[in-house]
Amino acid sequence: MTVRHILIVDDDEDIRDVAQVALEVVGGWQVSMASSGSEGLQIAATQQPDAILLDVMMPDMDGIETFQKLQANPATAQIPVILLTAKVQASDRQRFVGLKVAGTIPKPFKTMTLANSVAEILGWED
Repeated sequence: MTVRHILIVDDDEDIRDVAQVALEVVGGWQVSMASSGSEGLQIAATQQPDAILLDVMMPDMDGIETFQKLQANPATAQIPVILLTAKVQASDRQRFVGLKVAGTIPKPFKTMTLANSVAEILGWED
């Protein structure tokens, strides 16, 4: 069984902590965390995670801008990105569809099913 490496990029420490526990305990994956888009870009480039969970609403650089910068960098362009978002209106979903993200997970997410949701979106079957 492959140990997957997930990068969580979210400015909310509580959400990072809950997601980390969910992915490590339930998913059995390795988790790295970043509290901002710029930190996330740096970690993604150096650690090459298997996937990134990216918050949409962040100060300074939001998730959409962060995603675009990930896509623009050849070192990180191939890493699948799942948006974590409280924005689930039809207009928001349309914006996300045009982005070519792997998928979206609405906030608040269920802790016990987060790893399953990620695996399902990415087609990971161990």
